[in-house]
Amino acid sequence: MPKSAPRNAFYAQSGGVTAVINASACGVIETCRKHRSRIGKVYAGRHGIVGALTEDLIDTSKESPAAIRALRHTPAGAFGSARYKLKPYEEDATQYERLIEVFKAHDIGYFFYNGGGDSADTCLKVAQLGERLGYPIQAIHVPKTVDNDLPLTDCCPGFGSVAKYVAVSIREAGFDVASMAKTSTKVFVMEVMGRHAGWIAAAGGLAAEKAGDAPHVILFPEITFDEEKFCARVQATVEKYGYCAIVVSEGVKNSEGKFLSDAGVRDAFGHAQLGGVGPVIAQLIKSRLGYKYHWAVADYLQRAARHIASKVDVEQAYAVGRAAVELALKGENSVMPTIVRVSDKPYRWKIGTAPLDKIANREKMLPRDFITPDGFHITAKARRYLAPLIRGEDYPPYKDGLPQYVQLRNAPVRKKLKTTFMV
Repeated sequence: MPKSAPRNAFYAQSGGVTAVINASACGVIETCRKHRSRIGKVYAGRHGIVGALTEDLIDTSKESPAAIRALRHTPAGAFGSARYKLKPYEEDATQYERLIEVFKAHDIGYFFYNGGGDSADTCLKVAQLGERLGYPIQAIHVPKTVDNDLPLTDCCPGFGSVAKYVAVSIREAGFDVASMAKTSTKVFVMEVMGRHAGWIAAAGGLAAEKAGDAPHVILFPEITFDEEKFCARVQATVEKYGYCAIVVSEGVKNSEGKFLSDAGVRDAFGHAQLGGVGPVIAQLIKSRLGYKYHWAVADYLQRAARHIASKVDVEQAYAVGRAAVELALKGENSVMPTIVRVSDKPYRWKIGTAPLDKIANREKMLPRDFITPDGFHITAKARRYLAPLIRGEDYPPYKDGLPQYVQLRNAPVRKKLKTTFMV
């Protein structure tokens, strides 16, 4: 029997981008190119799954090997990302019918979706869609999230680099505040990402290697905020060390379970849009203790900082992209490549596999034994887990003092369908 023609692949990026998500894209595309006899072209969705629904596809075959290789050291989403969650099939079948229509039109047989928990849900739905509608497609989720909250994987690509940025930043800011505290600022508050899980806030604790090092206080989403205990800790720290450096997660809640910084609006995934807990904490310190303060919100800087990315993170991001393609070639479907920790010292890891129905819409919280009994810092166990993930430097190329990042051509694929779809 003659061999069937290779089918095309669809790759898309979803949710908040990271310093290393493009490294995963590089892993996917380069691995697909090594198997041209089985995988045809790789089409990328412009702005994630939205690109599939609107038939706005990018032909990555138009990019040179050098350009694809440069994705490994380029931050953010090279093809555009989006926050867009598919509704259940029973609520809106038209989205799914449209996806199949686009996949059929472009002979797409492989679906690689690069994102976090909500993206795992979308990937699972696409796999189920193929079975429901009788269309053969292999859906593989490529893990990514700075929040580090995907289950069944030791860590999530994107986290190690943001963890490194936060630990470095609070250490450097701590030196700054300490040098000025006698006559100026005595309290510095650094707000970091982490809606429900305090992994990023915990990473800041790596900077404190001995008593008195910044950060002195960490506020986690997993620990209910106690105003009295917090203010007492800040005051005691200032009196002992002359200043206090604080890392606070955006998802810190009060005793009523409400975010301290809830802005009262929702994003596309239905999550509360948080309005900034850093200034809330800083103002509380000013009103209760009278200390002069400064606060900063790491915001996009923490997840875009490719110049200070963790080498371990870059390697793992590329590896899960490559593994996703290899899993598809083995006939796997509705799975996600995972990172399996083999040992702490020396740090060793390998790639594993997990089913998407055990990952989608689930969050891995920071374990309580990673947080000190008083709720204000990390334990030795947390440090053992976190420390290897920020190791190593993988600097991008520089020119005239600035990092050189690639901007792809992103050539569009000619549309074949007469109908349009609005999102």
